[in-house]
Amino acid sequence: MDNVYVARLDALRNVMREAGIAAVVVPQADPHLGEYLAAHWQVRRWLSGFTGSAGDLVVTLDRALLWTDSRYFIQAAAQLDGSGIELMKDGLAETPSIAAFLCSALPAGSRVGVDGMLFSAPALEALASRLESAGIDLDCHFDPVGRLWSDRPALPDGKIFVHDSKYAGQSARRKIEDVLGAVKGEGAAAVFVSALDEIAWILNIRCNDVRHTPVATSYLYLSEADKVLFIAEAKLTDETRAYLASEGVRTQDYGAVTAFLAALPESVRVLVDPARTSGAVMDILGSRAVATAVSPAAVMKSVKNDVQIAGVRDAMVRDGVALVKAFMEIERRMADGEATTELDVAALLHEYRSQGDLYFDESFGTIAGYADHGAIVHYEADAASNAQLQPRGLLLVDSGAQYLDGTTDITRTIALGEPTAEEKRDFTLVMKGHIALANTVFPAGTRGAQLDAIARQFLWKNGLSYLHGTGHGVGHFLSVHEGPHSIRLNNVEAPLLPGSITSNEPGLYREGVHGIRCENLVLCRELMETEFGTFLGFETLTLFPFDRSLFDTSIMTEEEVAWVDNYHALVRERLWPALENAAQRAWLDVHTASLATI
Repeated sequence: MDNVYVARLDALRNVMREAGIAAVVVPQADPHLGEYLAAHWQVRRWLSGFTGSAGDLVVTLDRALLWTDSRYFIQAAAQLDGSGIELMKDGLAETPSIAAFLCSALPAGSRVGVDGMLFSAPALEALASRLESAGIDLDCHFDPVGRLWSDRPALPDGKIFVHDSKYAGQSARRKIEDVLGAVKGEGAAAVFVSALDEIAWILNIRCNDVRHTPVATSYLYLSEADKVLFIAEAKLTDETRAYLASEGVRTQDYGAVTAFLAALPESVRVLVDPARTSGAVMDILGSRAVATAVSPAAVMKSVKNDVQIAGVRDAMVRDGVALVKAFMEIERRMADGEATTELDVAALLHEYRSQGDLYFDESFGTIAGYADHGAIVHYEADAASNAQLQPRGLLLVDSGAQYLDGTTDITRTIALGEPTAEEKRDFTLVMKGHIALANTVFPAGTRGAQLDAIARQFLWKNGLSYLHGTGHGVGHFLSVHEGPHSIRLNNVEAPLLPGSITSNEPGLYREGVHGIRCENLVLCRELMETEFGTFLGFETLTLFPFDRSLFDTSIMTEEEVAWVDNYHALVRERLWPALENAAQRAWLDVHTASLATI
């Protein structure tokens, strides 16, 4: 089989045989356990060719298998073709867990190898325990990639910069004080932070180490006596050194972190979030580590202050203006019969967004999926897959931007011709769920899993569903996917808090036909206080119209129609003054007109 990935897996197996390893598990992870990785850590991608942001590769001496979730079933099947790697559809009842597969596939006395820096402590403990029950050992120090990947990208060396408090709304020194205050409440004297987005938030620093996510490769140790940022010297400038010093933070080299932790006095108690800290680091800390269910910095970061919220509202206006320009151009090209592809759509969005004030980058790679490509949940067009738009069918566009004052994420599904009855019905059922969630009122302390079915109910009633989550947290000029809260079927203990920003994005995907997703960002707000407690709800932040031609008002209630009309009136009110000419305003007027005019 002539495939570069076959050759790479064969080379890996040779190293495994030399080391007496019967299987290796390669996660999509870095030592900071984030969702998005720098090129240096894209090991699973290099070995398999699969480019999704979630999925783990298992290689035995005679098989290779890749576990990934429903967002990537279609994409993974295509990308793994010819590699000999079997697709394991994670989350389906018939798909065993990785641990269960290893226990059934390997004889007692076997050894499974992993790099302990790439797994959280709980994940390593669970895997080791399950393997032990089958008489299989787990070696947490197996890292053969260095000798196999000869042209591996170096660790990122981009310069960090300061995220001004006029956008962040709070100084780093104040955030450090707040975090250390929370640490004391957990019975610890210090905190060790591996998560890159938390470090960026605490210190008000940003960088470009990870594509579309402005974080810096680093670790952070905080105590009353010592505050240390572990970061490569090449990433610092005189300005950022002075800034960090002014906030009471000193620096050490990125590679010095393990020796520093190992040298801490045994009496020091260091708070860590096990889910965001590698097992190898936890082993070094040993009894000094005090585990917390959720990092206090993650919770604080998720609750936006007034300055951040005002910035996001302003960013949404600029984002909406850019989208008006881009979608006007798409419509013009389609009307003129000008050849336009999925990559052209992505380029238009980038072009118009980048013209706006305070623009820094896209917040993720644009998903522009035409027709059946829209059913690939995290599709990203490339030269091989790039489809040309036709005057029929649906175009799903999921995109966003990083502005200095906020992060955006929006999905719109539009008809490129006269929509069919099925397209309109599918779209409207998705929108009914979107509207229901947007209108939901719930008591303080509610978790996302308690709200998720609200967005799915209309699909479920028609025997339809989607497998991804309904909502994810969104950072402020940080990660477009932010915890600890989310809205999804599986329970996440973190409640929705006033000030948190979450996506509202139900969808429906017919493989080989079309995909539909309707996404706005919403702000959790306190609505009222009664004798039964505090009640919360959502304020919609995103400002761009939905495609009116896709609504089937015959299956909508009066209240649902009114919600769409009121939302479009808000979009028109906020965007109209920021548009540049009469043509743009006329376009907006048409696309935000009442559904009664359809």
